[in-house]
Amino acid sequence: MENTNEMTIIFDSRPVNEGLARVAVASFCTQLNPTLEEVADLKTAVSEAVTNCIIHGYEGKVHKIKVICRLNGRELTVDVIDEGVGIADVEKAMEPLFTTKPEKDRSGMGFTFMEAFMDEVSVDSEVGKGTTVHMKKIIRR
Repeated sequence: MENTNEMTIIFDSRPVNEGLARVAVASFCTQLNPTLEEVADLKTAVSEAVTNCIIHGYEGKVHKIKVICRLNGRELTVDVIDEGVGIADVEKAMEPLFTTKPEKDRSGMGFTFMEAFMDEVSVDSEVGKGTTVHMKKIIRR
């Protein structure tokens, strides 16, 4: 299709690579001429999803994180995928202020921020297999 484009990046689950993911997704999205606010929203949501992979999915161990971006017209979808421990109760995990790592000063607001900054957020997860966070944003311009 003419109005589509796709990018996949795979990187180590190291905190330093969170910035790489933010910038890569923001750069990919520039072809739609987004507003600065749309770019900032997207970067924040990607940052939260990648951080969840690092802290919760892999519990600080180094494995791979995959980010897949797709453009279809003005709709951008971003999937952030890990093959980590998975989430036993996705609904509970998505509640504001819920965290499984209070000792690490985690606010429990990651999914809440993703939902605030993106138009749609859903999560597929299987314990022992990993988690995929699906996010969608319409670039309005």
